[in-house]
Formats: sequence, C-alpha cells, structure tokens
Amino acid sequence: MAIRIPPAELTETFVRASGPGGQNVNKVSTAVELRFDVERSTVLPEPVRQRLRALAGRRLTQDGVLVITASENRTQEANRAAARARLDDLLGRAEIVPKRRRASQPSLAARQRRLTAKAERGETKKTRGRLRDE
Repeated sequence: MAIRIPPAELTETFVRASGPGGQNVNKVSTAVELRFDVERSTVLPEPVRQRLRALAGRRLTQDGVLVITASENRTQEANRAAARARLDDLLGRAEIVPKRRRASQPSLAARQRRLTAKAERGETKKTRGRLRDE
C-alpha cells in the first residue's frame, strides 16, 4: 500500500549531537529529531495506526507523537535521511497485516508414533541403573 506522509505532518528539529565530529560537534546542530503525530495523522488507516503504536514502543509519547532521533552521521542531511528511512521502515512494518494463527492438531498416526517412541525410550531406560539380586 505504501503510505505517503505529507511533509506538513512531519516536524524536524535540529540539536547538537554527541559523538564524533571534533569541534564541529560543539558548533553545529547536526542531530535530527523527527516528530510525527500518529494520533492526528490524516493518512493512517486505523489498523495501521494501532500496529504502529505497538511497534513504536518507547518512541511514542503520551500524546501519541512518534519521536525518531538520528545522530550517527556528521552531516545534517545524512541524519535527516536516516531519520526518514527509520520512519519509512516503521511504517512499512506497521502496514503488514499479521497472519491469523489457525489451531491445528496432530494426526492420529503422529500421536501413535509419539507414543511408540516414548514406550521404546522407556524400555531403554528400564535397563539402566544398578543390578538387583532377585
């Protein structure tokens, strides 16, 4: 289905990142904080919204805003791309409808094979242990 989120529903803020970058780390805000309001989004169908809530975990605020931070790259553009890629991946996983589990039972032949194997194993174990004088 590939849900396309309009740019108006995304909010990006840039903050100073920790990690590599030398003096640049102290001067340039390269880390990206991408926010997407899951609860008020107009493009998400309700089943996808519910699965996205479950997948988001701690990244979802109490207000229903998904927060994705990216700071692994040294440039703002690369971090923006990484944050968007993570959001796309999360949405892609939320779009997948899980298969329903159908209850099944072992066949009669499978049950008989299991019981025969158990009986044979019991016979093998019966021969072990100390010898008793009879």
